[in-house]
Parts: sequence; C-alpha cells; structure tokens
Amino acid sequence: MAEIVQQRIENRIPELEQLERVGLFSKKEVKSLLKRATALEYKLHRLIITKVDFIAYIQYEINVLELIKKRRSRIGYQFKREEIEFSIISRINNIFRRATTKWKDDVQLWLSHIAFCKKWNTQGELSKVFSSMLAIHPEKPALWIMAAKSELEDRNSSESARHLFLRALRFHPESKKVYQEYFRMELLHTEKLRKQQKKLEQAEMDVGGYEFSPEIMTGKLAEVVYRDASGKIQGADFILSLLTIAAIFDFTKDLQDTIIQDLQSKHTDDSLTWDFMAKRELGATVGEELQSAKGRASDMARREERCYQVYEEGLNSLSTEAMWACYVSFCLERFKRKTNVQQLKEKRQERLLAVLQRAHDSSLLKEDFYKNWLQVLLSSGDSEQTAAVAMAATQRYRQSVDVWCLALQTMVRLGSGATGKLFQDALTHVNPKSSLPLWQLQVEWSMTSQSPEATEALFQRGLLSAVPAVSMEIKEKYLDWSFGAGGYKKARKTFTSLHENRPFSKAFFTRMIQMEKDQVSRMVTRDCLYGFFPPDLWLEYIREELGPSGQPENCGKIHWRAMKLLEGESVERFTAQYTVLQTGHI
Repeated sequence: MAEIVQQRIENRIPELEQLERVGLFSKKEVKSLLKRATALEYKLHRLIITKVDFIAYIQYEINVLELIKKRRSRIGYQFKREEIEFSIISRINNIFRRATTKWKDDVQLWLSHIAFCKKWNTQGELSKVFSSMLAIHPEKPALWIMAAKSELEDRNSSESARHLFLRALRFHPESKKVYQEYFRMELLHTEKLRKQQKKLEQAEMDVGGYEFSPEIMTGKLAEVVYRDASGKIQGADFILSLLTIAAIFDFTKDLQDTIIQDLQSKHTDDSLTWDFMAKRELGATVGEELQSAKGRASDMARREERCYQVYEEGLNSLSTEAMWACYVSFCLERFKRKTNVQQLKEKRQERLLAVLQRAHDSSLLKEDFYKNWLQVLLSSGDSEQTAAVAMAATQRYRQSVDVWCLALQTMVRLGSGATGKLFQDALTHVNPKSSLPLWQLQVEWSMTSQSPEATEALFQRGLLSAVPAVSMEIKEKYLDWSFGAGGYKKARKTFTSLHENRPFSKAFFTRMIQMEKDQVSRMVTRDCLYGFFPPDLWLEYIREELGPSGQPENCGKIHWRAMKLLEGESVERFTAQYTVLQTGHI
C-alpha cells in the first residue's frame, strides 16, 4: 500500500514544482498541499474505505483547481496549463473512476463525474463516462436522454446523439420521453442545417458538389421518428405532445398537418383530441384585424361559437365525463377572461351555466366543477337556483366531505332554515372518520346562529363521537366556547366535567392552564395532571411553583407524584428534564 501511495505522491512533484516556480503557490503552501494529499491518498488504501473518503479527496482537488484559477486571474499568468491544471483534472477523473468502479449503483456519483467533466470541458472523458454509466444503468431512460443531449449540445454531434437515441429505444421501445426527445433532436438537427444553408447562400460561397438533402431540410427524419413512435405508443396525449414540439419550429407545417390528420382519423375516441381541435378554432384568423372593441368582441364571440360547435360534435360521439370536463373547463376559462363588452360577458356566463346543467343532468359533471357552478350562481344573485344546485351536488356525491362542506357553506350563506337538518344528513352519509370538517363547520354555524342551549347540546353530541379526532376537537372548542359564553366559572365547570374523559388532548389542558394563569390560579394544573401524564406538563407545573407567585416548597411533592404516575420512557425523559431544570439551564 505504501509503495502505491508513494508512487502517486511522486507523480505530483512536477506540477507542484511548476506551481511554486511560476508563483501561484508559495513553498509553504506546496508543502501543506503535499501533506494533505498524502493523508487523503492513504485513506483510499485502507482495508475499509468509504464513499465519503473518495468524495472528500475529489472535493479537495477541485478546491485546489478553483484556487489556481483565481490566482491566475489575479496575477495574470495563463501559461503552463498542461503541466498544472491538466494533471490535476486527470487525477480527479481517475479518482472518480475508482469510486464509480466500486459503487456502480450510485447514480449520483456518476452524475457528479459528468458535472465535473462539463465544467472543466473534458469532452473526451465525458463521452467515456456516459458510455460506462449507460452500460451499467441501461434501464434509466433519463440517462440515455442526458447522454444524447450532451452529444448534441456539448459536442455538436447529431450523428452520435441519434445513435444513442436508437440504442435507448432498444431498451425502452415504449418510452414516451425518449421518443419525444428523439423527435425534438431531429428537428433541432434540421433547424441547424437550414441555418447553415441560409448563411452559405447569403455569403454566396461555393461548396463544390455538396448538396443539402431536400427531405432532411423539410423535417422528413423527424416524420420518420413520429411514424415509428405513433405506431408503438397509442394515446392522443402523446401525439399532442409531439405536435407541441413540432409547433416550435417554423418549417414543420406539413408535419403538423400530418399529425393533425392522424389525430382526427385515429383518436376521435379521446377527449383530448376534441379539446385540441376546438381550441384551434380560437387561433383561426378570418379577415383583417378589427379596430373597435365591439368589433373585436364580435369576432371573438364567433370564434368561441365555432369552438362550442366542435365540443358539441365531440359530445355527440363521445359523451364521457372526460369530454364534459374539457367542455366545462373551456367555458370556465372563457368566462373568467376579462372583457369590457357586457354582452360578451353575459353570453359566456349563459353558455357556462347551460353546459354545467347539461353535464349534471347527464350525471357526468366532476365534483370540482360544482364549486365553480355555485360561485357563478352566487355572483349572479340567483339564490333559488344556487340552493337547488347545492342540494343536487349532495345527491350526486353523497359520500364526499368536500361536496357536503361546499353545500353547507352555501346554505349558511343563503340563510336557509333547513341548514340544521342538512348537517344531520351530511353526518349520516359521510364516513365518520372523515367527518371532522363537518363538525367544525357545524360548530361554527351553531355558535353564531343558534341559541346557547342548542350549541351546548351540539357539543354534547360531538363528545360522544367514536372518532378520537372529532371528540378531541369538540372538547377543545367546547372549552373555548364555555369561556366566551360564561366566563371563567363556566369554563372551569366544563373542564372539571371533561378532564378525565378519553381521548386526552394536550391542547385541552394547556388552554385551561392559560385560563388559570389569567385568573392567577393554579388549581387546574393539579387536576389536569391527575388524568393526563406528559412530562412537559409536570415540568410546567413545577416551573409555575418556582415562579414569583408560586410556592417552591410544593416542588418536592409534585416531583414525587410525577415519579409515581409516569411510566416507561416518560420517567427517563422527566428525570432528565427535571435535572436540567434544577441546574438552571431551562
């Protein structure tokens, strides 16, 4: 081991001599660097080596590189790079190779090596790293894409990138992401060739017998990729993603037309196809641009009408929840757009409400859209229709807590007299384990709208809930309401009747403690500790007695009682915290 380390240290001597000779490092710094490098090298030759040792060594060498770079900039010396930086970079690459050989499965280590190669512009080493990494991790499509992009962007090699994508497709023949990036790469390659051709034509240069292939210049290679991808991967969403990529480039009109024709002929059973075709009508230009606001609004209304017609055509052949969702989403998006033309705004609202009603009548309206529907109706002031829609939503989604909460909030806002019964119906249909939001809403409504007797009766019913989260929440709100309704005495009475009831809630006791503090009384602490035993409450009690208004002589009794009642790990935690308290550190 020592011979190997010594050999590697001796290999550093030429670069260290150059560093000292050109004035980048002093003699003392070179000596320190040599000592540190020796220690790090020995760590890599122990019987048990760790990844941390390799990372520390690499980071140290990178720091040296950065320091050399800064000092070169400061003194203006730019020579001897081969003897200094290249030697260090080569050594770092070697350490990375040793690390990735030992920990082949650590993708992050491979990526760190790639990042280093890119930063210090070692293109030859970068290709080797990608090749080694892909040989070990061919199952990760993202790594293939990264390697191909590196070949295209860093090395400007479209051919190498194409070969990598083709190899990736052998391992991942149905990977959407690989096909998307391969498709994009071919379009980028075509765009680069078109720019080269344009520059040559502008410069009027003679390129001999070389000719740019018309097929390649019009994106035929990308079309081949599209044909292959669409044959292996079905789904309008994937085809639309390729269309979106093609739309970025200005020479792909024929390719876009081909993709759209395939969508219309092969994917009419997908709502995304109809959604795309409808939204295309918005961008269609007809005639000259209008100057007046009314003229533009009229033109927009005509475009939107054509969109609606496409959606209606889609619904005739594909009446599904997804299709209705696309239609409603489009109407909602148009309704939310600002316009100063009142007629257009009213027309959009009318269309939105009509589509929502039809989707609901077909039992195909998604749960989330009921909230939008109710908001539109509330803003229009139609209370009767709003209440009807709220009740209809609860009939459609009887077990949904969100729908019941939305309907109840709407009925409370409208001041309906049937709100109390509706709360009971909601608790009947909803799973008790999910009913906490309903209880919270009912308690808030009762405290503001019902008599104190009715509110207290509601709290009593809530305390009987078999769901711990509900009973704990009701207990805490009951205490707060008692304090607000009847002051300290009523809160004290409520606490006394509930403090031994399970499940225990720490917030319940701490709130009462705060109320007692406000009343300059500490009796509640003894009561709460009788049935609830967290160590921090015992310590809080002791701190109260040690305070200005406390009785320090009671601390011993409290400590004895705590040690008697606490169990398991709570005893150890209390003892440790009590010791720290005695020493004055808390």
